[in-house]
Amino acid sequence: MVVVMQAGVEDALIEAVIGRLSRFGFDVHRSSGVSQTVLGAIGVQPDFDVRQVQVLEGVAEVYRVTEPYKIASRTWRRGDTVIDIAGIEIGRDRVAVMAGPRVYENEAQLESTAALLVDQGVRFLRTGLLRPKKAAHSSEWPADDRLRQMRAVADTHGLHLVVEVSDQTLVSQAAAVADIFLIPSTGMQNEVLLMEAARAGKPVILQRGLAATIEEWLMAAEKILAQSNARVMLCEGGIRTFEQSTRHTLDLSSIPVVQAKSHLPVLADPSHGTGLRNKVTPMARAAVAAGAHGVLIDIYPDPPSALRDGPQALFFEQFVELMAQIRLIAAAVGRTVASPAR
Repeated sequence: MVVVMQAGVEDALIEAVIGRLSRFGFDVHRSSGVSQTVLGAIGVQPDFDVRQVQVLEGVAEVYRVTEPYKIASRTWRRGDTVIDIAGIEIGRDRVAVMAGPRVYENEAQLESTAALLVDQGVRFLRTGLLRPKKAAHSSEWPADDRLRQMRAVADTHGLHLVVEVSDQTLVSQAAAVADIFLIPSTGMQNEVLLMEAARAGKPVILQRGLAATIEEWLMAAEKILAQSNARVMLCEGGIRTFEQSTRHTLDLSSIPVVQAKSHLPVLADPSHGTGLRNKVTPMARAAVAAGAHGVLIDIYPDPPSALRDGPQALFFEQFVELMAQIRLIAAAVGRTVASPAR
């Protein structure tokens, strides 16, 4: 249920309505706009009489949310969510580019990548850690040094660091250095990971699970939003289908579908979605044309020698060409590539 308060209503009246909703058994989330406050009352009560809230002083409108995801829905927030990362906006008419090696291998690799991003006007460095399978749950896995090195490289070049967080044991370590968490497709249904990532207070990019419907994807985002972390971005990274020509099928139709259902920014990861270098550039272009608020691109100085996912990573010169194309396409659909505010 969504409760829209009257414009300019006193805070005391808003708190009184929140208190009444809590007594009715609802979990209440508050969203304050420029002139109006919206309250989201979460809780399954099919027989609840909304008139009990409509008559409260200061209430302008009350209506039910039919979607199982409440806070992520357009009913809860009609305008687009725009996420500000140190003056760089993600959402609405901005296209954010996040690029880098999927796996951090060494400092020299990351340094050369960071220098390229700065040269291309990109401000988001994305990378992750390769955890040995035999030590998947080992507390002795030495991640701290590499995470600190990632942060040092990002700081040297004035970049924001996007770190892939694949399980809950990484959250506290990554939170010390990351500006944004990226939860991969394998973690979308890991509720413990979602809760830990949400509570860390970092912006979260939630990649769609390989077999997830759009509703399931939005329900996973709802779990993060319900922890009072409103800075959530969705990322289409491909789904499993019958097709064998690519590793996954990048479902670009999900971008306009989600934008109609939710106010959250939607990104696309054509590297993960196709798994093949020669497919990444055309699908990145298509994602921007389809309305994506950003793209995640794997790049390496020497993709053939990469420890992981080299076949889906672009060479540096390919990335430079892609950036020029993204700017042209973004302009053609009334958007601009996200950059620091002047």
